[in-house]
Amino acid sequence: MNFFGRLTSVTYPLLKRRNFSSKTSALSLTSKKRRGHKITMVTAYDFPSAIHVARAGIDIILVGDSAGMVEMGYETTQPVTLEQMLHHCQNVKRGLENTGGSSPMVIGDMPLGTYEYDNTDIALGNAYRFVKEASVDAVKIEGGSISRARTVQKIVSGGVAVMGHIGLTPQAISVIGGFRAQGRTASRARVLLDEALRLQDAGAFAVVLECVPGNVADAITKTLEIPTIGIGAGGGTSGQVLVFHDMLGMLSHPHHEQWVPNFCKRYSNVGHVMQEGLLEFKKDVESGEFPGEQYSPYKMTSEEKDLFNKLLAQDAGERCKKQVDTAKKLSEADEYEQLQLYGDKGK
Repeated sequence: MNFFGRLTSVTYPLLKRRNFSSKTSALSLTSKKRRGHKITMVTAYDFPSAIHVARAGIDIILVGDSAGMVEMGYETTQPVTLEQMLHHCQNVKRGLENTGGSSPMVIGDMPLGTYEYDNTDIALGNAYRFVKEASVDAVKIEGGSISRARTVQKIVSGGVAVMGHIGLTPQAISVIGGFRAQGRTASRARVLLDEALRLQDAGAFAVVLECVPGNVADAITKTLEIPTIGIGAGGGTSGQVLVFHDMLGMLSHPHHEQWVPNFCKRYSNVGHVMQEGLLEFKKDVESGEFPGEQYSPYKMTSEEKDLFNKLLAQDAGERCKKQVDTAKKLSEADEYEQLQLYGDKGK
């Protein structure tokens, strides 16, 4: 019987605590690139997702600020706060604390407004919060400008590993004009290459390339010594990343379908299965089929039933009177609701 009192025949293997010998690191990722082995990264945001990702043997979990859009319902990533990102990172780390086998690297996405300042000490201080309060292995920041490279260098020199991110940088959509592909002209593609080199020189251990032409991503990957992780950037990068919810089809309904990126391959349709389960639950409850005897495991002895019935009989009259009074009040309240005395009179 589990914590919630449900009988189960499923036996789970004992989980082992993480150790550094089995943990993905910046060095092991660079080694993978040199050996020509592809790197896998999944963007996930919570405890159960982290467990699934780890058990699949994925190299990296990115706790992305895309949680703002996927889990919080924002239209962009811009409203996401540092505290919200720390919360999600903490949840992911708890999911990995007792997973057996190899352990993915956890990267925390620094949200808008936490690292862009001329005073790079602010960025370093916020990066320290990710490490100290959420126990991440590295942080990710967007952009490849000279000032951004200076920030990367400051954070790395302070002892925190940094993953860069160029191409489509969602935090900057106000500047780039929305979620648009980048590097589609020769001049802009060259700028992206220079940004990638700049981030490498600043000490970044890897760079995400988002929504850029495949030939551009391939050229950048061949130029860099550090790995590149592509998302909508063709197959020439050192590895690939997709969002947990998108790749598994967790939000499979018409409204969400139009927002799934066209570069995202769907490996499952979990959302359809979830919806079917919820509809079955609704039907079973409304019909009275659930819970039934099978899922009503807690019983009283005959003696205790008799005692309980006697206790009920002692104040049955008083309880019946209170019940009638309460029903009357609720009925009157329902009348006000139906008449919409304080609502829209035009309806």
